[in-house]
Amino acid sequence: MMIAALLKGLALGLMLSISVGPVIFTIIKQSITHGHKGGFAFIVGVSASDVTIVILSNLFTQMFDNLLEYKTTIGLSGSALLIALGVYITFFKKIRVNEAGLQVVNMETHQYVKIFLAGYFMNLLNPSVIGFWLLTSTSLLVHTQNYRLVVYITCLIIVAGFDFLKVMLAGRIRQKLTPHNIHIINRISGMILIGFGVALIWGILEFGDQIG
Repeated sequence: MMIAALLKGLALGLMLSISVGPVIFTIIKQSITHGHKGGFAFIVGVSASDVTIVILSNLFTQMFDNLLEYKTTIGLSGSALLIALGVYITFFKKIRVNEAGLQVVNMETHQYVKIFLAGYFMNLLNPSVIGFWLLTSTSLLVHTQNYRLVVYITCLIIVAGFDFLKVMLAGRIRQKLTPHNIHIINRISGMILIGFGVALIWGILEFGDQIG
């Protein structure tokens, strides 16, 4: 039984890890711009939001299910956050350099807190993430508590592990980039976030029209 739970958690973790979305691009962007610590602060925020959603979806399944009635509001809020973040990164984010023309990565504690919160709320307001965990928790209700616990822990560890690898990979890439190239990557990342935000809004409104 526990082997089945491990395999299910592994499959769910891989599914969530390789899914293409705004979070994966932001992990890479944060790591390139702010170094390993910035990337780790972001993925800790993402992981914390995953844990929050898992706990809520299991403790308050009915209430959590009722939240889907407000999925349009939640989705639009998350999309607006993506677009705002994308606009800031594309047009206002500056790369600090020293006298040698190299990028300066020297952040204070409150900046890491901001990155953590960005990861937390970007993931928390993503309707696809909410839907994923809700469907998962609903499908596991027929199993024992120990079974569900193994699935969730395995899944979360796999997702966090892949996020860790993304940060490390971005760190290796960063060592070979000039500030100018990092600036270009930031702008591309910002435009990708704007694109995701606009696409989510279009999808939400289109889906709402079909329902109506």
